[in-house]
Amino acid sequence: MTPPCDVLFSYLMKEPVDIMLTDWMRQNFKAAFPEVDFNDFQVRVAAATSPEFGDYQCNAAMALAKKIKLPPRTVASRIIEKSQKTECVEKLELAGPGFINIFLSNEWLAQRIEDLGRDAHAGVPSLGGNRTVILDYSSPNIAKPMHIGHIRSTVIGNALARILRFLGYNVISDNHLGDWGTQFGVLIMGFRNFVDEKALAESPIEELERLYVKSYGNASQDESWMGKCRRELVKLQANDPENISLWEKFVKLSMADFEKIYRRLDVKFDLVRGESFYHSRLPNLVADLKDKNIIRESEGALVAFLDDDKLPPAIVRKSDGAYNYLTTDLATVLSRIEEFKPEAIIYVTDERQQLHFKQLFAISRRLGVAAGLNHVWFGLMRLPQGTFSTREGNVIKLTKLLDEAESRAFALVQEINPEMPKNEKKEVARAVGIGAIKYADLSQNPQSVVTFSWDKALALNGNSAPYLQYTYARIRSVESKYLSQFPNSDLNSFPIVLQEPQERLLALYLLRFAEVVPLAAQLFKPSILAEYLYQLASAYNLFYQNVPFLKAPDGVRESRIRLGGIIAGILKKGLDLLGIETPERI
Repeated sequence: MTPPCDVLFSYLMKEPVDIMLTDWMRQNFKAAFPEVDFNDFQVRVAAATSPEFGDYQCNAAMALAKKIKLPPRTVASRIIEKSQKTECVEKLELAGPGFINIFLSNEWLAQRIEDLGRDAHAGVPSLGGNRTVILDYSSPNIAKPMHIGHIRSTVIGNALARILRFLGYNVISDNHLGDWGTQFGVLIMGFRNFVDEKALAESPIEELERLYVKSYGNASQDESWMGKCRRELVKLQANDPENISLWEKFVKLSMADFEKIYRRLDVKFDLVRGESFYHSRLPNLVADLKDKNIIRESEGALVAFLDDDKLPPAIVRKSDGAYNYLTTDLATVLSRIEEFKPEAIIYVTDERQQLHFKQLFAISRRLGVAAGLNHVWFGLMRLPQGTFSTREGNVIKLTKLLDEAESRAFALVQEINPEMPKNEKKEVARAVGIGAIKYADLSQNPQSVVTFSWDKALALNGNSAPYLQYTYARIRSVESKYLSQFPNSDLNSFPIVLQEPQERLLALYLLRFAEVVPLAAQLFKPSILAEYLYQLASAYNLFYQNVPFLKAPDGVRESRIRLGGIIAGILKKGLDLLGIETPERI
């Protein structure tokens, strides 16, 4: 699969095992067939899909066989025969039509896990080189409350920002607010005619939303009302002091409400700039587009015709002289390039904006933008009974969703640990509830439609945040019990020994963290990391249920405690990259 943004991942890292083995296996191919030109030939080693296929596997011998017209098993056999000795590989095996199965040395694997446990980055390479990436996500509209539909952009964007920072990129997270446009003429008219000052003081965003809905309802029935709304918008765009003052009030009230939600979600932005920030650039932008023959007049509007990109025409300025969303986004791209010189700009929005971003990127290229432009689109969030709809009255405000999550999580914690002090229960419930909401989204392929279910989100025995958090807390509990029984023990003086097949499987899972994190970033899919963490937690719980820990023999006991501690560290790192907390106990 071609990565969505090759420009971000042009540097290969040497630390992860799959890359190290790929380099080694490529040398083996060259040693076995020195007469072959391998410059355009791909050799790749990947984690095996099942233990019977080894720890890692290489399938490139079959492609080479086709190229040099030899039987695949003959090619693979010669590669195995000519393979160079390396301390990490115990043996190679020929399988099937020409697969090469790779088995790692137990001693090397154990040492690698020791090293991983001491590495703050757990072997994850620093790919970014401090190159700048701008992440545009969340982007709510001023004067409208955030609802469950905003959760996907917010948590997916935040997870990608955390992952890219962990990989060494200079990430600028930008909350590009919808704070300009036709809706403000409608809202100003609603405010002037229908405002309830008491309601505005008690619940400002709900009151602003009511005013907008009432005013828009009037406009849909009375053309003269819409005309008045348009005149108020023109006055706002002309910097009329009274309208500017109202607009600033709407923005201030909205931002205070948004910030409460972002604090609860542990989401922070480096920039918070609305469409209004770029408004002054629009006339010069349109003039530049005309000078470069990127747009031309059509029925009074200025339009970019994108036939060469197999896209429909895109209106840049309407026939009445008004600018639109596309115009503002073009100005935003150019401003970001000028100010930050980013390697790439990544937009996280829902699937309905796919055409918009294709048109935006096509026009940006014609303007000379060379940075990577990426649209990470996602499917919509649904309730079990269907999609959210304002008309049907089933839109869930985000504040109420988070309140419900914490309330349900509190009941869960109460059931598991009734003796826990109430204040601690509240704190744990907050981490578990908010984590459940985030993970219910992040564990899904971004491009899938998510049907939200409380039972699934808060399950302790499935692919959920509480399951992962509970696994982490279980490991810490085992460590605590060990330390209370052996208070003078120096755990680090005991080597990790991989005796049981399940121990070895866990060690292999740990190695793959360094492979999974870059892949999740490269494909813009936090779900890849979430799935990995679930598999790691499941493997640990199976291990926990089938072998003794505290009652194991001396040395074996300590090895297992240490292995569990490293697993806990990876779970904590991985969940943190997803923006999810890990309480020490649940």
